[in-house]
Amino acid sequence: MTDGIIVVGAGGHAKVCIELLEANNEHVAYCVGGQDSPNECVGIPVLKGDENLERLRDAGYSRIFVAIGSNPLRQRLAATAIELGFRLVNAISPQAIISPTARLGTGIAVMAGATINAEATIADLAIINTGATVDHDCKIGHAAHIAPQCGLAGGVTVGALSFLGIGSKVIPEITIGDHVTVGAGGVVISNIGHGATAVGMPARVIK
Repeated sequence: MTDGIIVVGAGGHAKVCIELLEANNEHVAYCVGGQDSPNECVGIPVLKGDENLERLRDAGYSRIFVAIGSNPLRQRLAATAIELGFRLVNAISPQAIISPTARLGTGIAVMAGATINAEATIADLAIINTGATVDHDCKIGHAAHIAPQCGLAGGVTVGALSFLGIGSKVIPEITIGDHVTVGAGGVVISNIGHGATAVGMPARVIK
């Protein structure tokens, strides 16, 4: 197998994730971006076009990290990579605090200053962004994104592909469904069903 990790994405989120990987003494060989991507991403050469994934797999690369902020796109590209035979890796900051009893999936990003407390579960492809806190017994769903400075109290469930905007707060034992968006600064004090968008303090469903 060829040494090095392939990072899918070449934007701002990819920059942060590359530096997380490098902080863990990993070597990032290439980024794979779109046709409008820059030629380099924090010093890593960028190959343009998803067709490069198959070529890199044929060349012997086996580890991959999908550094895409969009939840549905991250899920789709990860599925493509897995079908090609890649293995997802995690990008976890050495400055994150993670309980030894927390359960972590694969392909996840945990940024600097994030805290994940006792017996929390972080599913595959989730993002716990800068300074976010995920307290005890929380469950973060597949390809969900907890944005910077969010605060989740104990026992909160966040469904698959949901997005909690920057600075959102959630009181204990709340359930947030799949494909939910909570606007920046939202304060969630009641359950939110699948597919909803909620904003405000307290957060109210607007569609």
